Amino acid sequence: MRKRLLTITVLALGLTAQADQRPNILFIFLDDFGWRDTAYMGSDFYETPNIDRLAKGGMVFTDAYSCSANCAPARACLLSGQYTPRHEIFNVGTKPRGLAKHRRLEHIAGTKTLRPDIITWAESLQQAGYRTGMFGKWGLGAPGSSGDPVNQGWDEFFGYNCQRQAHTFYPKHLWHNDNKVMLDGKAYSHDLIQKQALKFIRDNAKKPFFAYLPITIPHAAMQCPEEDVAPFRKKFPQFEDKIGKYSHGTKVRNPVAAFAGMMTRMDRGVGQVLDLLDELKIADNTLVLFTSDNGPHNEGGHQPGFFNSNGPLRGHKRDLYEGGIRVPLIAYWPGRVKAGSVSDHICAHWDLMPTFCELAKISTPKHTDGISYIPALTGGKQKKHDYLYWEFHSYGNAQAIRMGDWKAIRLKVKNDPDAPIQLYNLKQDIGETKNIAATHPNVVKRIAPLFQEAHTPSERFPLFAKKR
Repeated sequence: MRKRLLTITVLALGLTAQADQRPNILFIFLDDFGWRDTAYMGSDFYETPNIDRLAKGGMVFTDAYSCSANCAPARACLLSGQYTPRHEIFNVGTKPRGLAKHRRLEHIAGTKTLRPDIITWAESLQQAGYRTGMFGKWGLGAPGSSGDPVNQGWDEFFGYNCQRQAHTFYPKHLWHNDNKVMLDGKAYSHDLIQKQALKFIRDNAKKPFFAYLPITIPHAAMQCPEEDVAPFRKKFPQFEDKIGKYSHGTKVRNPVAAFAGMMTRMDRGVGQVLDLLDELKIADNTLVLFTSDNGPHNEGGHQPGFFNSNGPLRGHKRDLYEGGIRVPLIAYWPGRVKAGSVSDHICAHWDLMPTFCELAKISTPKHTDGISYIPALTGGKQKKHDYLYWEFHSYGNAQAIRMGDWKAIRLKVKNDPDAPIQLYNLKQDIGETKNIAATHPNVVKRIAPLFQEAHTPSERFPLFAKKR
């Protein structure tokens, strides 16, 4: 196991009895979950009573963002507190995906392993005395590499190590730390992972713990035990003749019903977690965060348009329009976060590094691009970002900036570094339907230099094609 010496400054008087009152942190991170894929946001296709329970009892963020529009870079940003160019994970692996005639996500000869020099919030909290556990999908480094979960701050890991392996919910194996757990291909992975997560919470109820639950649902494939799918076959019989196909040879009849069943099963798991916190009498000392890694996918037969997964938002997974990067975010902390409250604070998942460090009463690593939003949670004066910045190294490469109500996006910059800027006023046009760059030249002029200011050049993985 790789060892790294971290310097952690405890902002309390050592790890004393007072420090033991630091809150537990439970972070639920869904995979390809749409901004409107819950009843509390208006979905009427299925019920999500436990997610709604979080929303009713906590704070709903209306302007929260993922760090990227795709799985692996979003997770690398999340854990490092850095935006994409700094950690240099731009895509899921290094190989082209899908049939060439349909492929839109171009090959990026990038890395898929977190570098040894990157400090994750798991490492920081572990060094500060938290018991850390991760249960679900990893995808940032194979066993034995620098990106191995056990080398990135996790005391316990159970789930998928590989992104591609997580493309089926009936895998032939999972990983428990560095041990491969062989399966018969008949066990539903979500249930196995959920069981281990609940055990971790129960075993560590008397000490500060950090439980990270990167739940694979609702990523394709659209697979779910029939007990949860059957009610939706009756609700959506028009899709019974549709077959959803995905990797690992997956074929699912009525993938629309299967998706709804997956949501039911996932929501039930959220309820089990909340019930356990109540049973152990630690709910009032546990911050629960619920969010997603990016916008909804349209793979394996899933139809986000039918479910209205994004509501008015434009785009989906792999887009830098709002539908690809704006995500749900709920903070639930009885007695500390006001029940039924709403925040329009503009934040992104790289803000979690300083947020978690503040909760743990330790200093934040200097490399973070984030700002703690503890004040927003607790009613204090919240510092704001001057702007948020994204880049996505596919589809000809793209950049995006959110500055106040303004959203600016540039497409296909790989071969045109001076590609025209699209401009939208999200307060008036959340669906990004009307490009108003021509009528607001002064705003464009203010934002234009920020694309260069925020971008960190990479010799290995340049955003712009090298001039000949």
